[in-house]
Amino acid sequence: MRILMLTPYLPYPPSSGGQIRSYNLIKQLSKKHKITLCSLIKYDDEKKNVKELEKYCEEVKVFKRAEKPWTINNILKTGFSAYPFLVIRNYSSEEKRFVSKALKEGHYDLIHAETFYVSPHIPPTDVPIVLVDQAIEYQVYQHFVKNFKLAFLKPFLAIDVLKIKYWETHYWKRAAHTIAVSERDAKSMQQFVSKNKVSVIPNPVGEDLIANVPLHFSKRILFQGNYAWLQNVEAVEVIVKKVFPLILKKVPDARLIISGQNADKVKHLKTQNLEIVDLEMGDIEGVKKAYHTSGLMLAPLYGPSGSRVKIVGAMAAKVPVVTTSIGIEGIDAKDGESVLIADSIEDLASQAVRLMTDIKLYEKIAKNARKLVEEKYTYQVISEKLDEIYREVTKK
Repeated sequence: MRILMLTPYLPYPPSSGGQIRSYNLIKQLSKKHKITLCSLIKYDDEKKNVKELEKYCEEVKVFKRAEKPWTINNILKTGFSAYPFLVIRNYSSEEKRFVSKALKEGHYDLIHAETFYVSPHIPPTDVPIVLVDQAIEYQVYQHFVKNFKLAFLKPFLAIDVLKIKYWETHYWKRAAHTIAVSERDAKSMQQFVSKNKVSVIPNPVGEDLIANVPLHFSKRILFQGNYAWLQNVEAVEVIVKKVFPLILKKVPDARLIISGQNADKVKHLKTQNLEIVDLEMGDIEGVKKAYHTSGLMLAPLYGPSGSRVKIVGAMAAKVPVVTTSIGIEGIDAKDGESVLIADSIEDLASQAVRLMTDIKLYEKIAKNARKLVEEKYTYQVISEKLDEIYREVTKK
């Protein structure tokens, strides 16, 4: 079938979690479907990556959005608009015109919208929409506002969260089918749309990290992510300021590796035995190296955000994971078998120390996690589930 797909980013290079997901799904879905891809970009030099996506798509169109989100123009537009800041900064009038024209002139069987905030580009249409929300955005920003330090700005931010909630739930209702990446997110959606219109398709792992690598037991602790995302910055602050100092008391020669894109946002953080690795957006080899040279992944995640590609990636790369009960949501891993779960600062540190000092436990967690990924979280498995939903919605 012919699919019009909208993403809020260009899915190549596959650096952030959303890009990894979209790129690998496009590769798999293109084996059965013809895809027209519409993506937002910040910079003109991103256009050089279109060529890679044209290998799998019938057509790829890119549209500029503001390079910097916090501009006076975006803030004023938000203040005088019913839309939240998240929509305003991810909106292109040029894309809306293209989508309207494409739907009038081309025969599309389905629209795939990746995140609710690309949906304002879609005009009223009879073409069924499948909407994928990789996170419940209003819950993510509620968490951010709750922990925001400038109290006088909280009321203004809270209003924007209400706007996000209104439009996010509006587009869930508009879609023929909505997709969550965790059971928790699916339950949130089902408060607003009928249960049979919601499915769970978790975040899988790409081929880059599923290569058959040996165990790499060591005292190198990794956190990997894109630090343009608030949850990742919050997690790094917790690790550096609270968890890692406790680990050093038990394992003085432990090392902490903070790796990923936009790492300049966390470079102000200082502690003993810390290395910060700032990766370019296209540095796929750098991401692989971070996983394949680290002993364990420590992910103290407390903000809601679907299921985490970084955690599935670590499991695939045989890097045992210590994370919170929120961090493991959307991943069918059992505590003590394929992951170690802890919510308090002290318990997170204790579980990390266990992995660095107990080789048998390390081997057990690493091997079980890898097996789980192979069975449930490859892109081939996930794309087949998505294809079933496409056919159910279009009756084809």
